[in-house]
Amino acid sequence: MKTGTGEGCSQGGRPESCPPCRCWQRRHAAAFRAAFRAQGALAVLQHFDCVYSVLHHFRTVGTAVKEDALELMMHVVSHHSNELPTILSDSGLSHTDRAAHLNALKMNCYLLTGLMDAFEMETCKNSCLEADPGRKNRKNHAKTSGSLWEEEREPLLRLLTQLLQLDLRQLWGGLAVEEEFVSLMTGSCYRILENPSIGLQRYRVTREAVTHLLAAALVHCDHMFSATLKITQMLQHFEHVAPVFAQAVSLWAKEYGLKSLVGELLREIGQKCPQDLAREASGVKGYATFISELAEQIPTLVLSNMSVLLPHLDGESYTMRNAILAAMAEVLVQVLNGDQLEEAARGTRDKFLDMLQAHVCDVHSFVRSRVLQLFTRIVQCKALPLTQFQSVVSLAVGRLKDKSVLVVKNAIQLLAAFLSNNPFSSKLSWTDLDEPLKKEVQKLKEMRDRSRPTAVAPVIAPEEEWEAMLPEVRAATQQLFQPLQEGEEEVLEVEETVEKTVEQITGLLKKLNYKSAARLTQKALCRFQGKEPFIGPGEENEEATILGVLKRLYTGSCPGENSEDPPCDSSSDKIEEVVQEEQPQTELVKQEMLVHYLQDAYNFSVKITEALNLISKMMYENSVSVVQEAIEFFVTVSQFGVPQALLGVRRMLPLVWSKEPGIKEAVLNAYRQLYLSPSEDSERAKAQALVHSLSLIMVDASLATIQCLEEIISEFVQKDEIKPAVTQLLWERFTEKSPCSSLERRAAVMLLGMMARGKPEIIGSNLDILVTMGLSEKACEDYRLPQEVCNVISNLAGNPKTALEKSSAPFRLPQNHMLFGCLSETVSKGFAQPSSHWIPFMEAAVTLIYQLAEGAEEICADILHVCSQQALEKLQEPDEQKADAEDSPHRVSDGSGSLSTFLLLHLVALVGQVALQQVAYLEVSVSAELRRRRLLKEEKTKKQSDTSTNKQRPQSTGNETTMEEELGLVGATADDTEVELIRNICETELLDEKHLLSAFVPLVLKICNNPGLYSDSALSAAAALTLGKLCMISSEFCDSHLRLLFTMMEKSTLPDVRSNLIIAAGDLAIRFPNLVEPWTSHLYARLRDPCPSVRQTAGLVMTHLILKDMVKVKGQVSEMATLLIDPEEAIVQVAQNFFGELANKGNAVYNLLPDIISHLSDPNSGIEEESFHTIMRHLFSYITKDKQTESLVEKLCQRFRTARTERQYRDLSHCLALLPISERGLHKLQDNYDCFADKLQDPAVYNCFQTVLARFRRAGVKPETKTLAEELEQKLSASHNRGLDSTETCQDGSQTPMPVPAKRKPIESSCRQPLSPANSDNDFVTPLSRTLRNHKRAQKRPPRKKTIITFSSDEENNSEDELLGELREEETPTKTTPITRSSARRRR
Repeated sequence: MKTGTGEGCSQGGRPESCPPCRCWQRRHAAAFRAAFRAQGALAVLQHFDCVYSVLHHFRTVGTAVKEDALELMMHVVSHHSNELPTILSDSGLSHTDRAAHLNALKMNCYLLTGLMDAFEMETCKNSCLEADPGRKNRKNHAKTSGSLWEEEREPLLRLLTQLLQLDLRQLWGGLAVEEEFVSLMTGSCYRILENPSIGLQRYRVTREAVTHLLAAALVHCDHMFSATLKITQMLQHFEHVAPVFAQAVSLWAKEYGLKSLVGELLREIGQKCPQDLAREASGVKGYATFISELAEQIPTLVLSNMSVLLPHLDGESYTMRNAILAAMAEVLVQVLNGDQLEEAARGTRDKFLDMLQAHVCDVHSFVRSRVLQLFTRIVQCKALPLTQFQSVVSLAVGRLKDKSVLVVKNAIQLLAAFLSNNPFSSKLSWTDLDEPLKKEVQKLKEMRDRSRPTAVAPVIAPEEEWEAMLPEVRAATQQLFQPLQEGEEEVLEVEETVEKTVEQITGLLKKLNYKSAARLTQKALCRFQGKEPFIGPGEENEEATILGVLKRLYTGSCPGENSEDPPCDSSSDKIEEVVQEEQPQTELVKQEMLVHYLQDAYNFSVKITEALNLISKMMYENSVSVVQEAIEFFVTVSQFGVPQALLGVRRMLPLVWSKEPGIKEAVLNAYRQLYLSPSEDSERAKAQALVHSLSLIMVDASLATIQCLEEIISEFVQKDEIKPAVTQLLWERFTEKSPCSSLERRAAVMLLGMMARGKPEIIGSNLDILVTMGLSEKACEDYRLPQEVCNVISNLAGNPKTALEKSSAPFRLPQNHMLFGCLSETVSKGFAQPSSHWIPFMEAAVTLIYQLAEGAEEICADILHVCSQQALEKLQEPDEQKADAEDSPHRVSDGSGSLSTFLLLHLVALVGQVALQQVAYLEVSVSAELRRRRLLKEEKTKKQSDTSTNKQRPQSTGNETTMEEELGLVGATADDTEVELIRNICETELLDEKHLLSAFVPLVLKICNNPGLYSDSALSAAAALTLGKLCMISSEFCDSHLRLLFTMMEKSTLPDVRSNLIIAAGDLAIRFPNLVEPWTSHLYARLRDPCPSVRQTAGLVMTHLILKDMVKVKGQVSEMATLLIDPEEAIVQVAQNFFGELANKGNAVYNLLPDIISHLSDPNSGIEEESFHTIMRHLFSYITKDKQTESLVEKLCQRFRTARTERQYRDLSHCLALLPISERGLHKLQDNYDCFADKLQDPAVYNCFQTVLARFRRAGVKPETKTLAEELEQKLSASHNRGLDSTETCQDGSQTPMPVPAKRKPIESSCRQPLSPANSDNDFVTPLSRTLRNHKRAQKRPPRKKTIITFSSDEENNSEDELLGELREEETPTKTTPITRSSARRRR
């Protein structure tokens, strides 16, 4: 740019390479100021080099010099700007003066904008230094360098804006302002916008000043073309300027009328090559943000230019697709919204919606997710037409199955938005909508039938009818003038009046009685001569006169009628007819609209119900955000009365135990919204609503559901979120002060127990009420209420471990407390009464006694004694009643007497519960109390010793450490002593002949050994469970009866017996692991039980044992893997949970995979190939580490060498195809190529390896790795083709037989076959202990003949000794591990 001639420059300047010194600068700056005061802005013509030298040496001069120069130039330009209007308006301005002012303006602006750019660059540099954490004294440096610039930037921009708003074209002789000058003025604006921090709130005023400056250039200086290019370039290179320019362009279009700039910018972006944008991620982000932000601010202008952007919807850049779709959504919300749209606008709206729906299935997950978000906004703004509701809902439900977590999350949010903004109803139960829909459809059908016009004959004009009738009428008239024939008489007479006569003649004509009508007309002409209508037209012919009268009468065209009658308003008659016709038509349209509305509501409800089933399964996904969205969705659904929502509300309950704080808090918030925020006004009404809602959840709820609800309610109670009115209402229901059903009363007791976990005083202060009302005489009517009362009172029993930490005695009640008297009485009374609820109550009562009573064993011994006496009394009934015993199916007899089955069942169950609770009492409560007392005693002794030591030796010595060590050793020894004491009691005393329990052992064993005699299923299940509980007492008793227990587990025909024994065996494996370890294979065998409930129980038990490391995980864990293909969904869920938890234990799944693959791919396993693929897909999903993948690749390749059948080849190759092969994994395949090269002739094997390579290429590879993959692919293809060629050769002429594939075992049904025969008696030999087996294997002795147990069920004379197999002494493990029994689920 030309800055003017060199004449005005000072001749005393310094060399440009030498920075100005302070004295030089002061002298020349003073000269510039003096010249400025004298000459004004023209002074720069002589003093340009003064400021230019500062600008040229900006980095080296001092801050004061720079600031002085900036301040000086600001005054100069300001003064010049104020002078220019007067100068420009002077018509006598000479060419020389105009050129001088033009040069001065250029030079002043050049210096000012140059200083602005220099200051801005320095500020940007300092801001980068501030971001450097290693830089010292950053704040001081920034403060000194840019303090003035931060303050003067906005005034300078306003000054330049003021300058550009002048009509500067006159300085250029009326032509346009030079483009270089405009670029000089606007360059500072663009430089300021390049600062990454310009978008911060503190720079809002600066952004506005820049916007107005650029607007002045656009309006007054024709800066449109340059601005379009510059903005487009900056959007591509500086992502942060997109929101700034969007706001600026919006302002220019609204306030300055620069709407064409919007089209230019969008056209420039639309013309970008989609392929180039796909490669330049940074540029795409700027364009995308600009488009979406612009659409939010000026959607109407974006709509008019949308066509230029549409090509990018088919481009590769998902960011651009997202931006354009977002712009469409904004246009739909702000412009194309409402029912008053024109036809063209409605068409555009539908096209945009179709495009959005099409991209719900976009190839990129980010686009799918973004479109769902946009639809959520559209629905929330009520901009979605009702006609599109069903299609968008269907798309959202379909996206619930998407692989992307983000898509699923946004699909759930969209469905929730649909629910919250649905136009149908506040209640969306499809069952409630079905009946009204059918009713209204039937009504519509009836209305359509009524409105359908009847078939009408073609309308013929009366004149046409007369012409058709005329020949017959003429013939009949001619007969009037002929003589009457014989027998023909004139019977017709003319009526008295003309009207009646006319009516009579017309009726005869309609009846086709033409002759009579003509004769009557002839007579009327004679009688009413001269009266209408019987006035002849003057014809002489009488026949013609009669015919004329008849014609007038038939066609209704007689003039007499029209003249006499008043003129009728035909138009009003027609309007009435139209109104009568339109009214039914309007009703029909209304009915059609009602049916359409109900149909849409019904379809919407059905889709929401379908979504519920899918979303309820997502509550246990790995993604926390998806789980939270699913929980919030069910809260929304519940508020709209969808009946299936309660299932989801129940399903989310177990999530309260989640380790993720966000998920647990989401569950608590959900129940807080659903139940703690009722809409009622009074506290009483709110309490009733809360209690009613919670009671509904507990109807038919499982034990796990109740425990989860208990956790939630206790949390609410601890935070005082449940009001006292709720507690008061529950007590009123329990005490029957408030009328309620028995179910509601039980629910009230259960809720009180849940609240007592948070505040035990709720129960403690009302214990007497619980006992008197819950354990009264009415308890025998329904034992479920006293059972819940026992469960509630048990909350008073403290945790022994907690009590030990607090060094306080556990809470216990005296033996003579009324609670235990009522419990004993209620249990004893109910013993002799047949009730299916007595046993659960008895178990709760016995448990409560052992938890709270002092001397619990004495109380339970009394109960056992009383109940057994009742059984003996029933057994010793008179002889006449014994005769009926054999005929009664509900009694059992052993030859010496008979007893009701339910009595024997109650007795056996009571014995087992007392035995189990006695063991738990000793192992937990007594053990904890012994330790607590010992610690207190040790602490007291230590204090006394410390006191005596301090008196004797005030100064401490090093012997204290030794003393503490000795005390620690003493404490450990004492712990062992206490454990040994408890163990000795269990081993030697509890089942000793002196103890009461020993008297019932023979009875239990007899029932177990004689299932034919004692055939009742409930009795057999109870006896089996009692046997397991008795085995928990003593290792000796357990060892001697394990064979019986496992024999029953395997051979019993009753599923409940097998399930109970599996649970018992699981508890025994924890208490006596060495004894049960040899029988582990029999536990695994139950995973293939034909009964689903038994398989599920076995899966749960094995899950606990394996995860607690109580069972060694070997190849038998493949039996757990087979549960993944079980027909029962609940069993599949058990297996999935097991492997999910196992995967959290380090490399457990990785270590087991090779053995699982070997077992399941074995031809004898009975696993079909497709089932094998399903199992492997699930297991390989846990392999996520690269090292594990590489190792598995090598192991699987090596397995090809040992594989024997083609099925095994296919299974191994399928497993390889499931692994995400990395570069190292590909090298492993290359290194082990010889292992599987000869197997590639199988098409399935070859296809699997092709899948591996295809997935590897999709992951994106380096060029050198790509070469390796191509080389491997060539080798695979060569081996495959070579194999095919050799196969053809063999088929053509060679006699060498091809390998025969292994024969699969025929599978009769979907149930999997066991690995070995299940009912072989040889399997039930007592297995050797681990130590003895190793010893025998070392000595290589020949196997000893197995002892075979005979399972006799129906032979009553066999002695018990013959049935029980005894273990040899050397087979008995010498070590036992007393472990506290874990809680187990018992089946009844």
